[in-house]
Amino acid sequence: MSQTLPEYALEATGLRKTYGGSGKSEPKEALKGVDLKIRRGSIFGLLGPNGAGKSTFINIFAGLVKKSGGTAKTWGIDIDKDNRAARAAIGVVPQEINMDVFFTPQETLEQMAGYYGVPKAERRTDELLEAVGLSDKRDAYVRSLSGGMKRRLLVAKAMVHNPPVLVLDEPTAGVDIELRRQLWDYVRQLHAAGTTIVLTTHYLEEAQELCDEIAIVDQGQVVACEPKDQLLKRMDTKTLVIEPADKLLSIPEALAGYDAEIRDNGSLAITYKRGEVSVAEMIEKYRSSGARIEDLRTEEANLEDVFLALTYNRDSA
Repeated sequence: MSQTLPEYALEATGLRKTYGGSGKSEPKEALKGVDLKIRRGSIFGLLGPNGAGKSTFINIFAGLVKKSGGTAKTWGIDIDKDNRAARAAIGVVPQEINMDVFFTPQETLEQMAGYYGVPKAERRTDELLEAVGLSDKRDAYVRSLSGGMKRRLLVAKAMVHNPPVLVLDEPTAGVDIELRRQLWDYVRQLHAAGTTIVLTTHYLEEAQELCDEIAIVDQGQVVACEPKDQLLKRMDTKTLVIEPADKLLSIPEALAGYDAEIRDNGSLAITYKRGEVSVAEMIEKYRSSGARIEDLRTEEANLEDVFLALTYNRDSA
């Protein structure tokens, strides 16, 4: 690998993939000329609905799927020109748990390190098992591990060759809250040590908390790719939530011209655009109706709002 660190960890230009049809099924264009650059040192979120093309994109870089067109580079290395070096620069944690259940975690990591040609003196099996909290299961058969433990072992497997890029494809699916927290603590440690993290997840709150840059993919195309804070600013609306002192039977007439609703818990939610409406004005109109306020707060748009706005019902657009 080049000693000069690349600007981008993963880089796709015009990346295409079409799966051939079989029988009565038509060919499926999974990626439609994707241009995407993932900066070195970032925690990058790759989001999208099921079938959007996320796994196809990842599997091309992992060497599991052959692209139909375009170029792909891992750590500055073109996957067509030096596939071996490109694959050595990336570790992938797949969605599926794919391990020999009759091996122990120690044997699993040793075998994987051997596949990558890691000399025995340089292997980090015990270090990795400690890092993912599986030292006490070192010699247990994989079949005896819980689902969460198997997920963590997948992360260790992906790191045996110490790759500079780690891709996590839905890593916390089916993992309980405590194990999820432990996994993300380890991922943050890897990131702090210089590993670039690429994350796909359906838990949008995870992406919002962890990622500093996010791309949203839909129908084989990138529909947004921006720093997280900038992406959230796309939703220029806020919501004023008023907790009434007395139960509201209907929306006060003074607020009839606003986008207001009474929620199931009895609170009044008024959605408005920044800069167009004053919060003080809405509160004053609410009070003018004779209603009293017990509490109030404002709610910002979150990543789920942006995701739905960019991907929902695009087929009818």
